[in-house]
Amino acid sequence: MKGKYLFTSESVGNGHPDKVCDQISDSVLDAVLRDDPKGRVACESFVSMGLVIVGGEITTTTYVDVHKLVRKVLLDIGYTHPKYGFDANTCSILNAINRQSPDISQGVDTGGAGDQGIMFGYACDETPELMPLPIMLAHKLVKRVEDVRKSSELDYLGPDCKSQVTIEYDGDKPMRVDAVVLACQHTEKILDKTGKKITEKSKKEIIDTIAMPIVSKLIDKKTKFYVNETGKFVVGGPQSDTGVTGRKIIVDTYGGVVPHGGGAFSGKDPTKVDRSAAYMCRYITKNIVAAKLAKRCLVQLGYAIGKAEPVSVMVETYGTSKISEQKLVDLVTRHFDLTPRGIISTLDLLTPVYLKTAAYGHFGREGFTWEKTDKADILKKAA
Repeated sequence: MKGKYLFTSESVGNGHPDKVCDQISDSVLDAVLRDDPKGRVACESFVSMGLVIVGGEITTTTYVDVHKLVRKVLLDIGYTHPKYGFDANTCSILNAINRQSPDISQGVDTGGAGDQGIMFGYACDETPELMPLPIMLAHKLVKRVEDVRKSSELDYLGPDCKSQVTIEYDGDKPMRVDAVVLACQHTEKILDKTGKKITEKSKKEIIDTIAMPIVSKLIDKKTKFYVNETGKFVVGGPQSDTGVTGRKIIVDTYGGVVPHGGGAFSGKDPTKVDRSAAYMCRYITKNIVAAKLAKRCLVQLGYAIGKAEPVSVMVETYGTSKISEQKLVDLVTRHFDLTPRGIISTLDLLTPVYLKTAAYGHFGREGFTWEKTDKADILKKAA
């Protein structure tokens, strides 16, 4: 876009009901992959008041103690006491897992994709992580909430939280933070005498402790801060809202800056191209931008169930590339193995790292193979 405009992205903390489900589903996946790298997992979870349901299709030679695993995830998040509306020690857990359909297996066993679908990846040069600034700041805010909660720096915070950041752009360049929104679950300790809202002192404390370390260098006198704008947020987590695996796909990816194929990630083993090909798309775009072949880059891959090679490869650089987009497509198909088996091998996707992806975004974070830029020099030379 040309001229000045505002763009907003949101994130949610690891205690948000949907993210609770993502973490449970990915914990099940990790547990299978540790003992059975060939296991097939499509696990989804549902949480509501006092209840966790874990379902889906899993084929494996190992055993997963679902009840023990679920309680550990909930305890690690911080649902350790009834005062937060959900208690890991007393909630009910229902295991509704079945086996994967053999009709799908016969196509995957030969190296084909586990489903049809379209996947997108994106990278840009506006942050060190080669990610859009709004989503990166939103993730850092909710991670900061978790850090100050678990350190007891703000001992009244609960596990559930959300953030939202609005950035003012001038063309493609981020200029300033226009607005910050924080919704932080808390105990009754910080309510005023009416019991209907938190004190102004607590609002300022949350802004100073959580927001300012993240956004202080990008704000000005016009920046707006909104904290718990309903007044209070005592009732949170699964007590206040249901959660389902895969419902935060925009939070998980690029904050709405680019299209999304529609498939969720969590709970799916890497034969599911919904997940693995989206990781490959990110790997490709990050290396293209790191090679300075484009300032912004979007890649789309399309797959047919049971087929190994993608049915389509598309590269869009929004007029920022140094070579034609068709040449970039040629580079991608020449230097990246886009078959499911090739993706799994290139990115080492049978390693049980998926729980770590299930909160604070799948992209723009260190420690994941799809964030490496080891192909940048190769692409630069080939271009």
